[in-house]
Amino acid sequence: MTTVKASLVDSLTKAAKDAGLEVLSYSTGPNSMGHVTTVFKLALPADKSKTLTLELSEHFDFDKPNLLPELTGHLATQAKRLRNPRPECGVTMGGLPIAFGEFEWPFHTSTSGADTYIVHGQLHLADGGAHNLHAKIAASVTLTFADFVPAMEQPYSESFIYNAIRKTVDYGQLEFLKSGNRQPVPVTTRYWSRWQKKFVFTETTEAERLAYLLCKVYWLSGVLGDSKPVWIADPRDAMYLNTSAEDLLSMASHEAAEGYLTLDGEYAAATPKLLAKKPEYDALLEAALNFTKPTFNESMRSGHANM
Repeated sequence: MTTVKASLVDSLTKAAKDAGLEVLSYSTGPNSMGHVTTVFKLALPADKSKTLTLELSEHFDFDKPNLLPELTGHLATQAKRLRNPRPECGVTMGGLPIAFGEFEWPFHTSTSGADTYIVHGQLHLADGGAHNLHAKIAASVTLTFADFVPAMEQPYSESFIYNAIRKTVDYGQLEFLKSGNRQPVPVTTRYWSRWQKKFVFTETTEAERLAYLLCKVYWLSGVLGDSKPVWIADPRDAMYLNTSAEDLLSMASHEAAEGYLTLDGEYAAATPKLLAKKPEYDALLEAALNFTKPTFNESMRSGHANM
């Protein structure tokens, strides 16, 4: 077992404390790719029942002036997500509740000779069922895209990788299976606006953002969370929808007045009125799931192809 660098532990511990988190443990060793990493387990001091994992390269150091402040900001948002009933879950624009897991950070270079960085992980359909439908992920980042990232490490990359995966689901390019090989998620400069100097994934209307917000509260609070509150002003969602956290919170306030959710600060919980829309959300889920499945031309299936 490799010794953990004291400077890394000290920096991470301070950043966690500033973000309202506590470091529970840390260790260093080879991951499944054979790369040595340092893995930190963190939790809210008042609630250690839910933890988050931060995995960094063995030799990573906060040698650039912006790295430590950005880490603290990342951990501060993670601290707010930890208050969600299922912190690892999100929803897609199409209405699929999903859970991110088993990511093997940090990035590693491609073994196929391509000039890309790769990170592996899994995406599970999180609708409360026991079907184990999931997609194994291989997200690849081009060298050009990597120029926009402060460091090719988890805290600086997790949000745009997760959003690129959601966008790939929106395109119908990831299939949920009970088993299968890794499916590619290309992360290219199309997700980066050179003029605005920010990530752009989806241009959304107010109606689309409202539908997304209610869908999120329905699944993450109502179905998966026993109507416990979920964080509405999540900057990861704001990035995905190309809006602001303040806009999402304003919409939640309006829907609270309509009786679809209850609002406590930045957290919203599903109400019986929202849960009564179950048939609508089940239909959205089925349609979105079917959209990810390969379709075939029936004339070709019958042997009438003109090739």
